[in-house]
Amino acid sequence: MPPPEEINSGPPSASVGTKSPGLTEAATSPPISTVLIIIAMQTEALPLVNKFQLSEDTDGLLFPNGVPWVRYHGKYKDLSINLVWPGKDLLLGVDSVGTVSASLVTYASIQALKPDLVINAGTAGGFKVKGASIGDVYLASDVAFHDRRIPIPVFDQYGIGARRTFCTPNLLKEVDLKLGRLSTGDSLDMSPHDEGAISANDAVIKDMEGAAVAYVAELLSVPSIFVKAVTDIIDGEKPTAEEFLQNLVAVTANLDQAVTQVIYFINGRSLDDL
Repeated sequence: MPPPEEINSGPPSASVGTKSPGLTEAATSPPISTVLIIIAMQTEALPLVNKFQLSEDTDGLLFPNGVPWVRYHGKYKDLSINLVWPGKDLLLGVDSVGTVSASLVTYASIQALKPDLVINAGTAGGFKVKGASIGDVYLASDVAFHDRRIPIPVFDQYGIGARRTFCTPNLLKEVDLKLGRLSTGDSLDMSPHDEGAISANDAVIKDMEGAAVAYVAELLSVPSIFVKAVTDIIDGEKPTAEEFLQNLVAVTANLDQAVTQVIYFINGRSLDDL
């Protein structure tokens, strides 16, 4: 297998440590040296593991004994890449999706690895009424929860947990991504209550991890971005679960390409350059 920088004809020319036109000559922060990619499913993770020739941790020293969490790590030029997924549920053997696992692995990984930037990458449902199509890849501008209903003043806003993501205008210009709001909940389907909350959040895409990752990253003062590829159209004609499974592998290829381009762009740049 060729080294990562030779795959897909390499990164854009501006990605190898040089600045894009219009950026200041001297960055006010040092180049990003360590990124943490949080991914919920093995199917979503493995293409990136292979693309960047990441190695799996086997010594079991990074995380507490007994947890199924998996870390892959490696280098792309000057960038240390850590990819963590929550592993398989110890009882049922399925991917440990959802906000609880996402929160735990994000917290433990940030504490252990001290990343400069967190990237939550994965698949999501999209709304055709908002312009989403199967295979589209979004960079989330905002995140919020849609299933934490606490009808008490102020607690209601806490439950929604709306927050802006780290602003990356130059990345958005360089990489072919759509921009939209992300809403997070712990169910694949959408109840009428969820639908109302998602509409109130003005979300284009819906997932099961993003807002939880954002909460933990903000708590620990680490900037975070969210790259989501659309597997199913929530307001479409097909059942969500059926469409998700039908498109998962193909759409994951789009996700892999988008995250790869994000990594290429990040290398050699500071947070201020993004």
